[in-house]
This record gives sequence, C-alpha cells and structure tokens, in this order.
Amino acid sequence: MTEPGPFSPRTRREARVAAERASSPPRTLARHARGRRAARLRAIFAVAASGALLFGGAGAVTAAVAGGVLTEGAPVSAPDRLSTPSEPSPSIDAMIQAMPVEGLPSPTMNATAAGGALCDDPAFAEVLASGDDAAVIAAAGGAEAFRSAVAAGAAPCIPLGDPNRTWVVVNKQRPFSPIDFGPSPLALPEGVKSLSGGELRTDAATALSAMVGAARDAGVGDLAMESGYRSYSTQQSTYRGHVSDRGVAGADLVSARPGFSEHQSGLGADVVACGTSGCGSLDDLAATPQGAWVAEHAWEHGWIVRYLDGRTDVTGYLPEPWHLRYVGPELARAYHDGGWTTLEEFFGLPAAPGYAS
Repeated sequence: MTEPGPFSPRTRREARVAAERASSPPRTLARHARGRRAARLRAIFAVAASGALLFGGAGAVTAAVAGGVLTEGAPVSAPDRLSTPSEPSPSIDAMIQAMPVEGLPSPTMNATAAGGALCDDPAFAEVLASGDDAAVIAAAGGAEAFRSAVAAGAAPCIPLGDPNRTWVVVNKQRPFSPIDFGPSPLALPEGVKSLSGGELRTDAATALSAMVGAARDAGVGDLAMESGYRSYSTQQSTYRGHVSDRGVAGADLVSARPGFSEHQSGLGADVVACGTSGCGSLDDLAATPQGAWVAEHAWEHGWIVRYLDGRTDVTGYLPEPWHLRYVGPELARAYHDGGWTTLEEFFGLPAAPGYAS
C-alpha cells in the first residue's frame, strides 16, 4: 500500500480534525459525553416504564361471628359476649386494617414471553388439564422456571387459587373457592399417630409418612399429627373457640376464619414431638430435637414450615413451627434453595397480614 503524501487530501483532513479537537474546550466535550449518557438513561427508563403492569383484585371476608354462630356470607362483627370479659368489643373495621389488593409484580419482558409461550402451548395445556402437578412443573421447565413465570404474572393459565393443586395459596386475602371446598380423596398417614383423627390428602399423607419415618431413622425421635384436614364447619367451631378465649383480634393471629384455613385444603398438618411418656403440645415442638429436625429437613419430603418467626407482617399469623404445608418435593426444594420464608413472596403475591374490609 502507498503511504499518503504530506499534502494529500487524507492528511489535510486529519490535520483539520486534529485542529478542531485541539480548539474545543474540555467542558464542551464533557457536555457531549453527558448528553449521550443522559439519552441512553432516558431510553432505558422509557422501556422500563412502558413494561410496568398492575394486576389487582380485592380479597373478601366471607365468614363471620354473629350471635355465637358463624354464618357464611354474613357481615363480620364481634359481639360483646364472644369477647373476653376484660376486653371491650371493638368494631371489626377498627381491628382489621384495609389490606392491599391482590396483585402480582410487573413481569419482565423475558418472563412475559416465556409465560405466554407456556400457556399458548397445546401440549402444556394438555398436561395442565391432566391434574398431574409434578408433570405440570416438569413441563414448565422445572420448579424454579414454574415459580418465576407465576410470580412474574406471566402464566395466567396456572391459577394459584385452584384448591385442587399443590401450589394453591390460601391466606387472609385469598379464601377458598368455593368457600366450603373439601378435598378428595383423604387418607390417614400410614405409620403416623393421628391424635385428633384428622386425615390428609393422599399425596400429603404419603409424604408425611415418609417424613416421620426419616426423622425416626435419623434418631431424633417420633412425631405425631395433632391436626390435619379440617372442614369448613369444623373450622367454624375452631375459630369460634379462639374468639371466645381471645376476642376477634387475638383469634385472627392464631386461627384462620372458616374458608381461609390451610387445613381445609387437606395439605396442612400440625405436628408434635412424642417420647416414651407420650406426645407434647404444639408449643413444645420448637424446643425438641424433632422440631429442629423438621425445620431443617421437612422440605426434603415436600413440606415447608408455613408460618415462621418474624413474618407475621406477611402471613398475618404468629409463628407456628408446628404448622407444615405440603407443596410437593419440586416446589419445596425450590422454596428451600431460594431461601424463601413465605409462600406469598415465593409466588410474588402481596402480603396478607389481615382480612380485607
């Protein structure tokens, strides 16, 4: 290649550009750089703003205390005769703060595309219709992919309110539909003492048997089920008893209103530690070797500890180390591996510390 001469057009252009650069004040160059950065930031902000979505729907309270009898669909009130003698009966509106409406975080573009493709896939729809929850999760690409799509609001074909699914979320903002739902079939967990005679959904019963057996094999001691499935009508009596003892505000911290209890799904189990002298109480569990083992290993068998210490602001309940919730081995592993502490946050749902007014 021939080198350009000292007076060629190329060298004259280069000299002119160099002279212009030398004559430009530094602050002018800096201003151009800042302008380019600002333009890029404005473009990024515009994309983010255009992708923001908000989904909402108000929860509803469908069970109430009225004259000592819980009536489905009646307005919620707290009669004086159901409060403790030393506690005045406040209005229900004063006790239950208005809660955030149900909603899901804004989906990212990738999650939206993936979730949309998932729900539009006829093969996935067929698996979903089969009722095989493990197969659905596998078809979604695994538990974390399933969770991510649901939490992003990108998989509307996977409803978190279906009580027949292991991923159903029931809390103070999300009642059963229908309100008096009852699971089927039910079974007693084999090889597990059932102190109240309660049963569980068959898949949960099998998983509880495996968990209790693993605890025995680990040498930490025996576990019994203090409470399993409770029907809508049974929960009416349970909740009414707590209201009589504590008042409505106190009852709502330790017991679900009928139609809002995980026990009604057949996927919730309260467990206690047992020894040679018998079984302890629910409150005793946390301080036992069995309680420590459950906290560490329940997820390996498809269970999570649903109401942890320090998360009342999300769940609405005081800590219950004995209350286990079956979500299946795939989701339980994703829950554990992700360091999640509430099912609401796991699925991108709003906190539910109180009932909607």
